[in-house]
Amino acid sequence: MAIGSSVITHSSVANSAVLTIQPTAGAVWVIQNLYMGGAWEIHRTDGTNDITIMAGVIADSIQNRDMLVSNTIYLTLKNVSGGAIYMGYDGYVIA
Repeated sequence: MAIGSSVITHSSVANSAVLTIQPTAGAVWVIQNLYMGGAWEIHRTDGTNDITIMAGVIADSIQNRDMLVSNTIYLTLKNVSGGAIYMGYDGYVIA
């Protein structure tokens, strides 16, 4: 993807599953907005070491929060609502 291109995803996520926000190797994204349709957790991870950085119990959005993600350090949105919910994100490519 070219620098400045948009990255956008919106999909149904099963209970206890995650939506992974991880670019391909060598790419870096800025994630600006997150959208969660029910109870959720946001994790920062390298695939082995995981940090819960935020959680909520209702449908919510987090906007204008520039979070860098790469192939080696990325985010996961975990659905902890008890049923399937829609989750999504948007941002842009910087490298």
